[in-house]
Amino acid sequence: MKSVVVTGSSTGIGWGAAKVLIENGLRVFGSVRKQADGDRLKAEFGDNFVPLLFDVTDAAAVNAAAEKVSAALGHETLAGLVNNAGIAVAGPLLYLKIDELRHQLEVNVVGQLIVTQAFAPLLGVDKTRKGAPGRIVMISSVGGKNANPFVGPYNASKFALEGLSESLRRELMLFGIDVIIVAPGAVATPIWNKADEIDVNQYANTPYIDQLKRIRSYMLERGAKGLKPEELGKAIHKALTIAHPKTRYSVSPDRVQDTMVNILPKRLVDRMIGGRLGLMPQK
Repeated sequence: MKSVVVTGSSTGIGWGAAKVLIENGLRVFGSVRKQADGDRLKAEFGDNFVPLLFDVTDAAAVNAAAEKVSAALGHETLAGLVNNAGIAVAGPLLYLKIDELRHQLEVNVVGQLIVTQAFAPLLGVDKTRKGAPGRIVMISSVGGKNANPFVGPYNASKFALEGLSESLRRELMLFGIDVIIVAPGAVATPIWNKADEIDVNQYANTPYIDQLKRIRSYMLERGAKGLKPEELGKAIHKALTIAHPKTRYSVSPDRVQDTMVNILPKRLVDRMIGGRLGLMPQK
């Protein structure tokens, strides 16, 4: 039985990936940060789900989890690594606490490399392992190519992840390990629902308070209409298993809008977004 590691499997895209991969006959080692979540997923998914307890920023815990997976695999290779765990920090960049930006990048960029380095030997960097080299799927975002106002920290992390993934893909050619980006649009997951928890009042004395309230409403609306996590699970399964995968898959409930944003002139998109959110200069 082939095995895949999925980080951030307790909810959202990671949960959807674990569900679809297990349904397709794969064993999933899924990372969680709380033992209770691991127990819940084990009960839900059965014996083909093996919980791993770590935070992606904790190198010692990640390496310990990699040793656990290595022991379970014996001398076989790991078929895949899905770097999904992440957070979303929001706020106007001029007034954002620098520690919040550091935390965003630590989780969404540095943490992804910590995990990749730990599991790379199992994917085929260790030439003594038997079996075909595995693949790495990086979960980026449509926001990894186009950045909206007030989610600059998140967008910055995903832009960085896109570059990291491209360099990694070319470096890992030496070992036959492929790196594929899956870039979702809005997905009906807690990362969107948490927009309602953002305390915009902390920015009440800034020029952005009205615009922040508008974009929070917009994020909640998009999240409610977002894709089911299983849809992303199917895209991840495809990236891990088809013979000749693309280097990047964009999966969005509003493909027309996302495509237009990427092909229209940037200044035009600026005016469209600015007009919608009330960010145009006052005359």
